Amino acid sequence: MTTMSNLFQHYPLNANLFDEVFRQDGQVYPHYEDIHRQFSRLTSADFEHLNEYAKLSFLNQGITYAVYSDGHKGAEQIFPFDLFPRVIPAQDWGLLEKGLIQRNLALNLFIKDVYGERKILKDKVVPSALIFSSPHYCEEMKSIKPKNDVYCHISGTDLIRHSDGRYYVLEDNLRSPSGVSYVLSNRDAMKRTLSNAFRWSSVCSVNEYPAELLATLQSVAPNTEESPTCALLTPGTYNSAYYEHSFLAQTMGIELVEGRDLFVENNYVYMRTIHGPKRVDVIYRRIDDAFLDPLVFRPESMLGVAGIMGAYRAGNITIVNAPGTGVADDKAVCSYVPDMIRYYLGEDPIIPNVPTYLCEREVDLKYVLEHLPDLVIKPVDMSGGYGVTICDRLSTAELEEVKQKIQADPRNYIAQPRMSLSVHSTYIEKKGEFEPRHIDLRTFTLMGKDQPWVLPGGLSRVALKEGSLIVNSSQGGGSKDTWVTV
Repeated sequence: MTTMSNLFQHYPLNANLFDEVFRQDGQVYPHYEDIHRQFSRLTSADFEHLNEYAKLSFLNQGITYAVYSDGHKGAEQIFPFDLFPRVIPAQDWGLLEKGLIQRNLALNLFIKDVYGERKILKDKVVPSALIFSSPHYCEEMKSIKPKNDVYCHISGTDLIRHSDGRYYVLEDNLRSPSGVSYVLSNRDAMKRTLSNAFRWSSVCSVNEYPAELLATLQSVAPNTEESPTCALLTPGTYNSAYYEHSFLAQTMGIELVEGRDLFVENNYVYMRTIHGPKRVDVIYRRIDDAFLDPLVFRPESMLGVAGIMGAYRAGNITIVNAPGTGVADDKAVCSYVPDMIRYYLGEDPIIPNVPTYLCEREVDLKYVLEHLPDLVIKPVDMSGGYGVTICDRLSTAELEEVKQKIQADPRNYIAQPRMSLSVHSTYIEKKGEFEPRHIDLRTFTLMGKDQPWVLPGGLSRVALKEGSLIVNSSQGGGSKDTWVTV
């Protein structure tokens, strides 16, 4: 039996959940032995001091986010960070990395096909009605062919680990996946706070991400003869992810711009500078399709650039990610990704999907309505944990309301079994010790001219409320540094 310090002395083990740190006999898994040994040497007072130092580090760097739950009404808070890292052995990560590359190659081929020949729709592998009813389907993309046929240059794939110990894909994020800045900031905070921990552990670096992202942007520039000019387009300082926008622009060494900083002339995009207009080749946009070009999408938009879609159609600018990629991260479409992998790549999926029921399918709808208390209901086009309904916690009257909502608009909902997300040792400040909390993993894959690149690890998000399955920061969740061993 592993000797636990006072930080772990009351740590409970649940036979129904997969604990990533502790086995059921109370011993830690081999890849956690070194880091657990170091934490076991700390007293509660020692750890509390380190925890406060980490929070101060985040505060000084301005690492905040907006919380919209529990009456916070969008108030900015320090991003919750747990000092005990998640460790993924190299062998496990190698398989996940292959699975993520496989998945993103298939998704990119799917998006190209949807806006091109539509073979997968004609062969009825994916229902046409599902695609054309998606709010993220972009008719404009039918006449546009992106550089190198890359549509989803940056993707965030959310993984969970079930009670069977296996990883599953929960969903894909292909529009403007966020959170990578916290991966880098978490690692920086760990090095500042627990520098000794890295002396005893061989951990893959995450610091290459900005350079890899910049190389990805440059590789898809329309003009490859000269050094391309890239810029990051942000909605502005009031956006909840503005810290990330400014962080990435600064670390890549590119300009952070708002729509008012850009203009289009003769189908070329220019940036206003103190030295006069400068042509821009690649726009890494962090605004939604609907606000991108008021001449094509919402005419009232003040966030985008009038005429940018014309420049894009003329091949004079690359937009990252391409407009219309959201058609593939619709949660209903996500259920067909295993079929896409088989169709386009002729391979079996390496990482399975979480089982998903599409409420617009008659047989699935019947099952969902009959087994509602056993399921989790999700809107197909919302993110951040919003709109998720965990039905086993509802009263009879509340279940009836959910049924009526689904029946009124079945296309808008999917259902999934209540997966037993793995748990991880997490420090609970009010109790001054560690307890298990549910956790997931957002991974980041870059795709440019060359072979896709996957950031080692990603953002481990943790639900800080006991028993909660909602890990999103906007819903009060936190994060951990993710260590992939060498």
